[in-house]
Amino acid sequence: MSWLLFEDRTEGAAALIVAGTGFLLAGALVMEHIFEMDPCPLCLMQRVWFAIAGLLALAALIHSPRWGIYPLLTLLAALIGGGFSIRQLWLQSLPEDQVPACGPDMTYMLENFPMADVLAAMTRGTGDCAAVAWQFGLTIPGWALVGFIAIFVIAAVQLRSALH
Repeated sequence: MSWLLFEDRTEGAAALIVAGTGFLLAGALVMEHIFEMDPCPLCLMQRVWFAIAGLLALAALIHSPRWGIYPLLTLLAALIGGGFSIRQLWLQSLPEDQVPACGPDMTYMLENFPMADVLAAMTRGTGDCAAVAWQFGLTIPGWALVGFIAIFVIAAVQLRSALH
């Protein structure tokens, strides 16, 4: 019996990552546009790394899911994205007097700040990133971390299958 209706585990794992990242990014867009939850700079950076992981898995499906570089790069994308989730969780755990100052929203920053300042805010975070919004028992970056861990595990399965 084939794994997830695909020829082998490498294809199934890549397809699962593509579907999972699509689901997570769609959820982020629903929170932003329907529930009017403006994303902070670290939230946007996590979206970027979800998209990178999904695009790498899609490239694997298009080119060759058995070629080990794709799951290896997907593992790296999940690690980096997970790091940004951990950074935001750390900011959320700080006492109020230690939270960095809030900055302008991302639209204003993109229109008026040099790109280096925008990227610095997206990697370090601002006081906006310390706001806690609970969804089903976890904060949003907590769910993002769960997503990055799942992508990491699935990409590890894909890499292991590609090497054997």
